[in-house]
Amino acid sequence: MMNLNMVMILIIAANVIFSFKGFKDFSFFERYKFNIGGIRRGEQVRVLTSGFLHADEMHLFFNMLTLYFFAPKVISYAGSIHFLIIYFGSLVLGSLFSMYFHKDEYHYSAVGASGAVSGIIYAAILFEPTSSMGLLIIPIPIPAYIFGVGYLLYSIFGMKNRVGNIGHDAHFGGAVGGYIITLILAPWIIEANLLFVVLLAIPIAILFVMQRQGKL
Repeated sequence: MMNLNMVMILIIAANVIFSFKGFKDFSFFERYKFNIGGIRRGEQVRVLTSGFLHADEMHLFFNMLTLYFFAPKVISYAGSIHFLIIYFGSLVLGSLFSMYFHKDEYHYSAVGASGAVSGIIYAAILFEPTSSMGLLIIPIPIPAYIFGVGYLLYSIFGMKNRVGNIGHDAHFGGAVGGYIITLILAPWIIEANLLFVVLLAIPIAILFVMQRQGKL
C-alpha cells in the first residue's frame, strides 16, 4: 500500500491550495509566477513560488499524481528531511536553468512543480535504477534508468526545438538537481550503482557540451 507520508501530503496540499488561489486570482498568479522581467527587477521569490502555481487543473493533477507515485520511494530511502531538500533544491535549480536559458527573454513566464517533481523522479531512479516503470504511452514496463536517460534526452530535444508550451529547461534542471543532491545526501549510491550513476549522467554531459558549442 502507498505510504502516505505527512510531508508528501503537505507538499501536495500546498500545491493544490496555492494553485487554486492562482486559478481564481489573476493578480496573485501574475505576482508569483516565474517571470524573467520580474526576477530581474528583484522579485527572486518567484523562483520558489512559481513551483506551487499551475496553468490549469490537469497540469496540477499530472504533477501531483507523479509526485504521489515517486515520493514514497525517495522518502523510504532518504527520509522526510532529505526528501524536502531534494524537492526544494530541484525546484530552485529548475528555475535557475530557466533563468539561464531565457535570460534575454524579458517576458518569458512559467509555472509548475515539474522541476521539483523531475528531481524526485531522478532521485527515485538513482535509488532503484533497475526497477520497472510502466507508462501510459508505453504498454510494457521499462527499466527506470532507461526512462531516466530517455527523459533527459527528450528534454534536450525539447529545449533545442522549443517543443510545445513546456518548460523543458526546468524539467532538465530539476532532474540535475535531483541527481546531484541525491548523490550528495546518499553517496553510497555511487558504490552500489556506479554503472547506472554514470549512465544517468550521460544526458547531463551532452547538454553541457551542446551548450558550450552553442547548439542550444
